[in-house]
Amino acid sequence: MGRALLVINSEADRRKAALWANKAPWGTRIEFKASKRTPPQNDRMWAMLTEVADQLTYHGVKMPTDDWKLVFLDALKREIRMVPNLDGTGFVNLGRSSSDLTKEEMTALIEIIFAYGAQHGVVFKEPANQNGAAA
Repeated sequence: MGRALLVINSEADRRKAALWANKAPWGTRIEFKASKRTPPQNDRMWAMLTEVADQLTYHGVKMPTDDWKLVFLDALKREIRMVPNLDGTGFVNLGRSSSDLTKEEMTALIEIIFAYGAQHGVVFKEPANQNGAAA
């Protein structure tokens, strides 16, 4: 059996999931996950990160949006994982990806970005609302 994904939005989806589970060969892995971030949340996050990166420095350093994302992800999860690089001359950040965030985690991340930006005088073009979509 190949890879399959089913988002449960109705009773018919529940029945389909049960049917798939009943027909799956022994050893098949079934995984349940919370809903992932939405495309509007992702768009809003990147718009906000761009505005922060354009308007602020961090400890005197002008940082690109990808670096700001890592700073804010750390504020969300307080998770830093680093290992030495292959030739021993530096380190590799093993931080998590925002694509793995649930809708709720993405909403919290957007709120962290908005609060930090507001505290540091960032002018956001559009306010962030509860679900992270542009208002």
